[in-house]
Amino acid sequence: MRILFIGDIVGKTGRTCLKNVLPKLKNEMSFDLIIANGENAAGGAGITESVFFELRDVGVDVVTGGNHTWDQKDIYNFIDREPRLLRPANYPEETTPGSGSVIIERKKGKLKIAVINLIGRVFMRPSDCPFRTADKIIPVLKEKTDYIIVDFHAEATSEKQAMGWYLDGRVNAVIGTHSHVQTADDRILTKGTAYITDVGMVGLYNSILGVDKGGPLKRFLTQMPHKLSISDGTSLFNALIVEFNGRGETVFVKRVSQII
Repeated sequence: MRILFIGDIVGKTGRTCLKNVLPKLKNEMSFDLIIANGENAAGGAGITESVFFELRDVGVDVVTGGNHTWDQKDIYNFIDREPRLLRPANYPEETTPGSGSVIIERKKGKLKIAVINLIGRVFMRPSDCPFRTADKIIPVLKEKTDYIIVDFHAEATSEKQAMGWYLDGRVNAVIGTHSHVQTADDRILTKGTAYITDVGMVGLYNSILGVDKGGPLKRFLTQMPHKLSISDGTSLFNALIVEFNGRGETVFVKRVSQII
């Protein structure tokens, strides 16, 4: 079983990059599941229904979210109709729209893969404990699925590593998102879980986290709000390939980084 996990897609530039790279990757090798973090896919903040289907049409099976999940108000109109669009599972129980996990069936139902979306708490807005939330969700999913993939959308590398070790041997992969900078620590943990602190992004290469440099620089220099924009240009495609054998053991983890 082989999955492709694509880093945070940032704006139209990121979506265009995805359309240029993903079909070629799919021609080179087959994937049983393609996951992408899409919380920045619409204008750099949030996701709309049309953008969601744009990602689905190019081949993304599951779209995960994060701290920008609710930035586009359009999401309230369709998230409950689209189980393959996830928001963090550890939002408060009162957060009723959407779901934090999904099960995808392959090979006529003989292969079942679960995806869980969690959000961190260090340097992020308050949310329920992602560790305890994982404790609640994983046993339920294990009764129904063969594989469990976790997108941990978090800021602090220490919190991401802690989640990796906490879930080592209980899930098949813990893949970090949010920082838009790919880390060079893709590995198989001691109990067999595939791990990377951050898978990176798909978006403008000569940028600050996928947006034009001018806006963030003005914010840092003046401490005043400045509009962020995303222009066309050379793009960066970051992803992670993970392979498992028939016993569910991780046998291969490899970063993908292409500049186009």
